[in-house]
Amino acid sequence: QVITGGHYDVDCRLEDPDGIVLYKEMKKQYDSFTFTASRNGTYKFCFSNEFSTFTHKTVYFDFQVGEDPPLFPSENRATALTQMESACVSIHEALKSVIDYQTHFRLREAQGRSRAEDLNTRVAYWSIGEAIILLVVSIGQVFLLKSFFSDKRTTTTRVAS
Repeated sequence: QVITGGHYDVDCRLEDPDGIVLYKEMKKQYDSFTFTASRNGTYKFCFSNEFSTFTHKTVYFDFQVGEDPPLFPSENRATALTQMESACVSIHEALKSVIDYQTHFRLREAQGRSRAEDLNTRVAYWSIGEAIILLVVSIGQVFLLKSFFSDKRTTTTRVAS
C-alpha cells in the first residue's frame, strides 16, 4: 500500500529466482498477492516510481511466510475439539483479524499524519509570506504618511529685469 506521495500509486513487479515475472501491476494504490513458492532461491520484488519522478513515495508491504503453526500440537487428531479448544481457536482467528485491522488503521493514521504535516508546512510558509507582505506594506504606508506631513522646500527664483 502506498502511504504517501503523489497520487498514491506505484508500479510493482515480483520475479522468481529464474527471472520469470510472477506478478506485475502498474499504478496501483493497494493490492494483495498470494502465491506458493515453487522453488528455493531469492525472489526479487521491485517498486517503481518512474512515471512520477518528482514525488517521493512511502510504500508499506508485508510478508507472511508459511502457514501458522497449529494452535494445539495434537490438532490433526481424528477426535473433535473440546469446547475450550474450539473457543481458543475462534479467539485466535479473531485476534488475527484484529491484527489486520490494526495494520490498516496504522496505515491510515500514517497517511493522515503525512497530510497534516504537509498542510502545516504550507500554512507556515503562507504565514511567513503574509507577515513579510504586511511588513512591507506598513513600512510603505509610514513613508507615504510621512511625505504628506513633511515640509516641502520651495525655491524661489528671481527674475532680473
